Amino acid sequence: MGVNIWGCDDGNMGDASSSEIWWLINIRATLIAIIFITISHFSKKFYVRFLAASTSSSSSSSSLLSSALNLPSSPNSRSRIPEIVNNSDLKFLIDNLDEKCNEDENWENVIDKKNNFLSYRAKCCKPKDRPLKYLSTTVFESCSPDLLRDFYMDNDYRKQWDKTVIDHMQLQVDTTTGIEIGRTVKKFPLLTPREYILAWRLWEGKDKSFYCFIKECEHPSAPRQKKYVRVEYFRSGWQIRKVPGRDASEIRMFHQEDAGLNVEMAKLAFARGIWSYLCKMDNALHNYSTTSHLPTGSSVSAVTLIRKVPPEFDARTGTPFSSFPGSVASDDESRKKRLLRRPSKKFVAKSLLLIGGVVYLIRAHSTLGGKVTVAYILRKLRKRGGDSSSQSNPS
Repeated sequence: MGVNIWGCDDGNMGDASSSEIWWLINIRATLIAIIFITISHFSKKFYVRFLAASTSSSSSSSSLLSSALNLPSSPNSRSRIPEIVNNSDLKFLIDNLDEKCNEDENWENVIDKKNNFLSYRAKCCKPKDRPLKYLSTTVFESCSPDLLRDFYMDNDYRKQWDKTVIDHMQLQVDTTTGIEIGRTVKKFPLLTPREYILAWRLWEGKDKSFYCFIKECEHPSAPRQKKYVRVEYFRSGWQIRKVPGRDASEIRMFHQEDAGLNVEMAKLAFARGIWSYLCKMDNALHNYSTTSHLPTGSSVSAVTLIRKVPPEFDARTGTPFSSFPGSVASDDESRKKRLLRRPSKKFVAKSLLLIGGVVYLIRAHSTLGGKVTVAYILRKLRKRGGDSSSQSNPS
């Protein structure tokens, strides 16, 4: 005969005593507690074993990756690096500096300024399916090529004068190939800091000119972090040489990177900020020339391991100093285009409406953000005006 542990049977009290009922309740509760403890115990053991297996698997995967790429797990190691940067990259750099890669690219002049200490001019274009590409030429007065090279490559000193650089550290140097790998973190207003893992290499030409090419890479000593945006595409390089007949040095630079910025905003920020940045750089350069700078990290670097430019490339490095390739012709052509432009009536009407909004923004918001927004709107307005006039006046 069954026992009703709740003490009632069809509304009537059962024949079990209250002490028996509580005894059964305690037994059931004890059994449930034992089952729960047992399940928790085995679940914990399973989790610990699974976590240990995952950790060992991850470690072995990292070890396999490091061994496959021949990369060390400790920073500042001088073991062998695959030839991430090679002579093909040097050829790519020279071709871009001489504008021999894509002669049909549509270049836009960005800035042309000078003072008593330096001169600078730059232009840019937007290749298909690639980030903005910049070509620039800077001349620093009272400066030797060796000094300018050392200044550009001194990342410890850069942290003192370049306030966009939060951190830099050398990750690895290969004494066989002369390749150096480093990690740099930069901060920009209103943006998440950008993280650069870069490899670079230097060459010296027979005319005492210097070349450097830099590109993005990965390294086991620099895992990705959520607080930074890793720059996925970076191609940059320069040539430094002496200006004949003057105590001055010229640096021609090619630069292309994808930092996850809007193209128009990136162009506007560059055009508005590059000249003040260069003036600050020029001051830092002259201070650099008057003081001694001992390396705080490894004394071995891409500068001390510089390689010679291959003979087949050395013959191609004599671009004249008198002109920046394509700049004079493009200036004349752009001047003619501006004279031929006539805005349409529809564009004028939209412009008046938009200018009214801009005036309101200026009066209402005098903050830096408001001014940048206004500058951006005006830039878009000018660009659309060009598109409208070109459509209303077909050639």
